[in-house]
Amino acid sequence: MFKIKHLIICSIAVLLMGLGACKSRFEKLRLSNDVAKKYQEGIRLYNKKDYNKALILFEGLVQKYRGTAEAEDLNYYYAYTLYRLKDYTTARYKFKEFADTYPASKNAEECRYMGAYCYYLDSPKSSLDQENTYKAIDALQLFINLYPKSDRATQAAQYIANLRNKLETKAFDNAKLYYDLGGYDITNYKSAVVALKNAQIEFPDIKYAEEMNLLIVKAQFMYAKNSFANRQEERFGQAIEYYNEFIEAYPDSKYAKEAKQLKQDSESGIVNAKKQLAEDAAMVAKYKALEESDKKKKDTTTTNKNLDNKTQK
Repeated sequence: MFKIKHLIICSIAVLLMGLGACKSRFEKLRLSNDVAKKYQEGIRLYNKKDYNKALILFEGLVQKYRGTAEAEDLNYYYAYTLYRLKDYTTARYKFKEFADTYPASKNAEECRYMGAYCYYLDSPKSSLDQENTYKAIDALQLFINLYPKSDRATQAAQYIANLRNKLETKAFDNAKLYYDLGGYDITNYKSAVVALKNAQIEFPDIKYAEEMNLLIVKAQFMYAKNSFANRQEERFGQAIEYYNEFIEAYPDSKYAKEAKQLKQDSESGIVNAKKQLAEDAAMVAKYKALEESDKKKKDTTTTNKNLDNKTQK
């Protein structure tokens, strides 16, 4: 994926170069074998913030300078050029490669940090897949572990906090989605309860905790309300347990009134479920009694007919 993005950037750079006034001079230099002059021009273009042209030159020099004294600085500028062009995917790879290749360099710490920071910049919004967010957290934590006394460690820790906030939002939104889909399938209410509890296990200090605990009560209540009567007592009872846990944790919650109403409705639900089951049982007993009565009548009629036939004979 990042190779495709990188090729697109290089293609744009070549196109921009072709449109520039210095086309002839730059093209001659690019096609020449004077690597030293290319290197100097690449640095000059970078300092002038002409990153597209600098990238073209650095791209062609990386292999030629491999193993030389100049390779370290070249790779440093190359990584930063990609970063300036917002190709964070390729840049993070090059920053990491620099830190791994030149661990004793004065720029190793900076490049290790920048590689992690590029992951941070590549972290998508909370509604999308968060694979890069987890990788960013790992990379930033690795930096802190390697350089705990670095001035950058504090900023890295803040970036981790930001990323965890995003993951918390993702977890909460996913759980709410289950709740919202409960009207289509009541098992989604049950899934919402599970998702909300799992999110709190993964993020014990999640900022949405109070709201999530209320939603657990609501989801369980809706699950019970839409269940068959023979399952309602147990499920409403679980909703009441969740209410008790909620009010114990948040006695002064702004959601206390709403939660109490859910508890009362759950208690009423248990009463109504028992009443419904009793009525159903009475109805079943009534039908059984009627069936038994009809059977006896039929048996009596059959017996009488048989006696009449015998008498006639």
